[in-house]
Amino acid sequence: MNINATIKYEEIIRNTEKYLSHKANPQNVIKYSRYFKDEYDAWGNDANDLKAVMNEINAGNPELSISHLLELGNRLFRHGKYEMGSLAIMMIEKRLKDCDREAFDGLKLWFDHGVSNWAHADYLCSKVTPWFLLKGIVSVEDFLPWRESPSRWSRRAAPVSFIKIKKTEDPQCLLSFVEPLMTDPERVVHQGTGWFLRELWKVHPILVEEYLYKHRNTAARLIIQYATEKLSKEERLRFRKDKRGA
Repeated sequence: MNINATIKYEEIIRNTEKYLSHKANPQNVIKYSRYFKDEYDAWGNDANDLKAVMNEINAGNPELSISHLLELGNRLFRHGKYEMGSLAIMMIEKRLKDCDREAFDGLKLWFDHGVSNWAHADYLCSKVTPWFLLKGIVSVEDFLPWRESPSRWSRRAAPVSFIKIKKTEDPQCLLSFVEPLMTDPERVVHQGTGWFLRELWKVHPILVEEYLYKHRNTAARLIIQYATEKLSKEERLRFRKDKRGA
C-alpha cells in the first residue's frame, strides 16, 4: 500500500456531503435530538447510508492507509455534521487490525479537536480505544496525556476506555489513574469517571467503596452518584459528603 499516495480529501468530503444531505431524514433528527443536551447538528441518515458512503470511499481510494484515514477523520469531524464523525469512526473501526501506536496517537487528535458529543466519544471508547489496550499496543500510562488534555472528551475517554480492562488490569493502578479526575470541572468527565467506577465496583466492590469513601468530601457529587448507583439507598448514605469536612 502506498502511504505516500495523494488522497483528494476535499473531494471525498464534498461527495460525502452531497450524498448524505440528499438522503437527509428530518424526522430522524427530531427523533434523536432528545438524546443530546447540546446542539445536535445532523442530516438524520441511517446506518445503511453511512455504509454506502464508506464502501464508495474505499472502492474509489484503494490506497487509503491508516494515516490517510486518521487525516480524513480529522476533516470529517471538523465538518460538524453528526454523520461525518460517525463515518470517521466506522471507517477506522473496520481497519483496527492495521492500527499501531501511531494510530492511537492520531485518535487522540480526534478527541482533542473533533469529538464533541457523548455518542461519538463513548462509541470510540467501547469499540476502538480499548482495542489498543487489549492488544498490548498501549498501557494505562499511555493515556496520561489524555487525562491532562484541555478537551473534556479526551479526559472522559481514558476512564471509559478502561471499562474493557476492569477484570485484567491492576485495580489500584486504575484507581490511581482516575484520582485527578475526581475533581475535574466538567460534567461529562464526572459521568465517564462515575460510570467506570461503577463497573470496576462490580469486580472489586470493597476496594472501590473504600476509594469512594476516601474521596467523598472532595469528589464531584455526580461521580459518587454514578459510582454508587447499584447500592441500596441506605448503603449510599455512607458516601454522603461530611458537612463537618471530616
